[in-house]
Amino acid sequence: MQRSSSSHGARTAVHALAALCLSAASLAAPAENAHQHPGQAAPPPFIASTAKPYAALIDDAMNVMHHGMTQAPTNGIPDHDFVAMMIPHHQGAIDMAKALLLYGKDPALRNLAQGIITEQQNEIRLMQAWLLRYQATLPQSMPPQPSQSQPR
Repeated sequence: MQRSSSSHGARTAVHALAALCLSAASLAAPAENAHQHPGQAAPPPFIASTAKPYAALIDDAMNVMHHGMTQAPTNGIPDHDFVAMMIPHHQGAIDMAKALLLYGKDPALRNLAQGIITEQQNEIRLMQAWLLRYQATLPQSMPPQPSQSQPR
């Protein structure tokens, strides 16, 4: 009987958790472009240079990435919105890897950073191609939405 009671308690807890998650999701359901912050000044483009210390370069890369992600054009369609926001996210990884290549000493991490640059650039190109294919399927009355970031 104890086993049945604890099983029932666990089911009740799971149901309560599911209800809580569903209600939270409905409250947090993003409206079209809800993550955007209009009027936010764009940070200057990221430039990997030894003129700045490593920490400042990482801060720059993160600021550019976060701005790109919050300003990414979204339309409420998960596939599109994912790609639109992942392009600046991947560019941020590239920028951070470039900063490591300027200052990092560990050969394994430098190799990892180079691999990140190569792979993330390839993935950005794949996502940009997906956006072009997606935009070609939109009705002519809807203007195409530009991609935010280009691989550097």
